[in-house]
Amino acid sequence: MAQRTDLESGVRPEEAEALLAANGAGSGTNENEGPRTAPRSKLPIILAVVGLAVAALLVWRHYANWVSTDDAEIEGHIDPISARVSGHVVRVLVDNTQFVNKGTVLAQLDPTDYQVAVAHAQARLANARAAAEAAEVGVPITSINTLSQVHSASAGVQSAQAGIEAAEKQFQAAQARLLAAEADNVKAQLDLKRYQELVGKAEISRQQYDQAVAAAKSSAAAVTADEASAAAAEQQVTQARSRLADAEAKLRFAQTRPQQLREIRARADAAMAAVQEADATLHQAELNLQYTTIVAPISGIIGNRTVVDGQNVQPGQALMAIVPTEDIWVTANFKETALHHMRVGQPVKIHVDAYGRDYTGHLIGIAGATGVQFSLLPPENATGNYVKVVQRVPVRIVFDKGQDPNHLLKVGLSVEPHVKIN
Repeated sequence: MAQRTDLESGVRPEEAEALLAANGAGSGTNENEGPRTAPRSKLPIILAVVGLAVAALLVWRHYANWVSTDDAEIEGHIDPISARVSGHVVRVLVDNTQFVNKGTVLAQLDPTDYQVAVAHAQARLANARAAAEAAEVGVPITSINTLSQVHSASAGVQSAQAGIEAAEKQFQAAQARLLAAEADNVKAQLDLKRYQELVGKAEISRQQYDQAVAAAKSSAAAVTADEASAAAAEQQVTQARSRLADAEAKLRFAQTRPQQLREIRARADAAMAAVQEADATLHQAELNLQYTTIVAPISGIIGNRTVVDGQNVQPGQALMAIVPTEDIWVTANFKETALHHMRVGQPVKIHVDAYGRDYTGHLIGIAGATGVQFSLLPPENATGNYVKVVQRVPVRIVFDKGQDPNHLLKVGLSVEPHVKIN
């Protein structure tokens, strides 16, 4: 490098060495010529220039491997804390700037009304369960009863049919006896008529005539009795047929057993649905009671607290906010010309202006559009007076774990990220 510098300055190495030797030997004065000024060496200047060039090259190579921007800040999801149920604030347990862990109680609402609602829901659930148990027990009972009704009605139909047959046979026998009695009566009446003529002629004795009269009366009475028996037998047939119709009606009702079972099963299902409804009501009442205790959903620092003791709040009303200390990241708006070599996963050095120190992190994502595309009124370039402007693209960077045990990093702080691209 030194030789190259000498050549660029127009001095050969051997001449430079001779010049140095002459300078060393010429420190005195020549007796004949008198005092003489030694020529000034250019080597220190050349070395300085070379050193500066090397330093500039090293600096350039260092910064050529990094891209940075000062348009960046720390961001995070600020969680708003609101009431999920209405109620009277009994006490507020936190204040602004206070750090809280996840699950810390922030405020307490009066739980009395919700405790009463829970007790009422528990009573309704117990009632619904009792009704469901009764309906469920009725299913097998109905099944057995309807099956017994089918068998009983079938037997009743068969018995009624047998009764009709017996009654019809009795009616037929009564009619036969009536016919025989009528025939005997006709004979007895004819005999009585002949005996009456004979007794008048004294051809027969009075005793024979009296016997003929008795026989005629007896046969007439037998006819009357047999007519009554026949009428009674006919009535028994009618009754037997009525019993058959009744037995058939009972059988038809008993044959609706599947429909009766579906009905009782539907009632049991309805009772079970009522149990589920009552259980859901109880669960909602227990949730509402739980919501009277407002807890921190994340760990962070309390801010923008507006709720005070004794205040009446409504569902959705904002009470305070929690600024996260762990789930934070950096959003850096890089120029579009710096994105050529940027990739997800590249290491990042993050300088935080507030503390004057650097943190490490890595790039996890590049936005799908430039920042102005997410603005309320994106710019329109379809005009005649177009001016090209270098756009900026949001890049998301996360901090490596374990660098902020004291939670010094705050949402909104300005930072300067340096992304190593090579």
